[in-house]
Parts: sequence; structure tokens; C-alpha cells
Amino acid sequence: MHLPIDPHERPQGPGISGAARPLVFVVEDDTDIARLISHNLQAAGFEVQSFVDGASVVNEALRQLPALFLLDVMLPGTDGFDLCRQVRQTGILSSTPIIFLTAKTGEADRVKGLELGGDDYITKPFSPRELVARVRSVLRGLRQGPTAGEVLRLGDLEINISSMTVNVLGRNVLTTVREFRLLQYLATHRGRVLTRDQLLDAVWKETPFVTPRSIDVYIRRLREKIEPDARYPRYLKTLRGVGYRFEVPK
Repeated sequence: MHLPIDPHERPQGPGISGAARPLVFVVEDDTDIARLISHNLQAAGFEVQSFVDGASVVNEALRQLPALFLLDVMLPGTDGFDLCRQVRQTGILSSTPIIFLTAKTGEADRVKGLELGGDDYITKPFSPRELVARVRSVLRGLRQGPTAGEVLRLGDLEINISSMTVNVLGRNVLTTVREFRLLQYLATHRGRVLTRDQLLDAVWKETPFVTPRSIDVYIRRLREKIEPDARYPRYLKTLRGVGYRFEVPK
């Protein structure tokens, strides 16, 4: 179900043409909050498509691919976590960034969002300016990286920086933006022991909800995707009490 938006409420972002405006899918059942989010994102130069529940979101996303999903956790019917799970299981959408928007502030909920593949987590009440900054930060992560075209070939692992793709034994492995950036950072600093705080500063500079311990969640997800046996990792080694090191198997 779509939330109607008055076309007169669509301010144009300065210097951004319609063709260049990234599309953000906002799934929020509180119409006042949805309108506040839409107004501020549109003013910042984004296109917005709003939904009051998750029923048609994935099908609509397959019709017109969004640049980012902004999902309320507490939704009627399919909640934000379930919707995130659907997105991550839908091939063409699986690497699209997801930001959770929720009144839930408990650490367990944040960890659950991370484990499902969330890229950020914004709690209500929120500052519209902060929300726009966090959306930009996540999308900026898609465009940042070392030399375009660089491919890292490490053991059975191939990391293509420019296309943000990961292959294991020739098989494509789907990752989220944050997972890719974490793997990329570890791989480009292979052999070095990196603390959780160092990884946090490198990959999540503008994301305050991620704690050093959240790094463990991302490492576990990456191991499940790239390691032959996640219980006995060959690439992502743990240095107990210190942090992590990327090693190239001999």
C-alpha cells in the first residue's frame, strides 16, 4: 500500500537533476513520520517512494530498483526484520543498503538487525538532519574504495573493488555494503592485526549505533559466506582479546 505524497511537497535538491536523484524506499506505518522523512529526503535531493506496510515492497523494488531501503521495525503484518530478510534473499536486491528506523533501543534488537544484514540503525525520536546524513553516509560507502578496477586474488577468494563483488572458487557470494567494506579493509591490510576499534573507525565512521562488539557479528556473517568451514576459518583469524587478522591460506 502506497502512502500518497502531495506533489507540491516535493522540494528539489540544489543542483540535482531528477535523473540523478537516488530512489529511497521508506516503509513506515506512521503517516506523520513518513511525511517528515519524505520531505527531508526530497529536500536533500532524493526521490522517495513510501509504503505503510511491507506487503508490496519487494515486488515494487523488483520493478524499480531503489538505492536504499529505510525500514521501520514495527510494521503491521510483515515487520521490518522480516522484510529485511526477504530483501537479502532476493538476488537482485540482496546487496541494497538497509537502514532500520525504530523505537526499539535494546542491544539485542540492534544485533538482530545487524545479523539480518542491516547497514545502519536509527532510533526514534530522530533528527531529520541526522537521518539524511546517515542515508548519505551509507550510500557514500557504495562509491568509496581504492583504485577502480583493482581485483584482489587471495587463495580461493577474489574481491573486485570496482564492482563490489566477491567470488569464492568462481562462485559469486552476495554481501551487503558494510560486509564488503569490512572484508575489503581486512584484505587490503592482510597480515596486520586490527582491533575492533580500528575496524569500526575505518568502516563505520558515521554510524554511532555500531559498537566494537558488533564487529563480531559482521565477522561471523563473512565467515559463513567465504570460509570453507566457518568454525575453522582460513582467512578471517581471531586474535583473542585483540581483534582480527586476514591471512592468505598457504
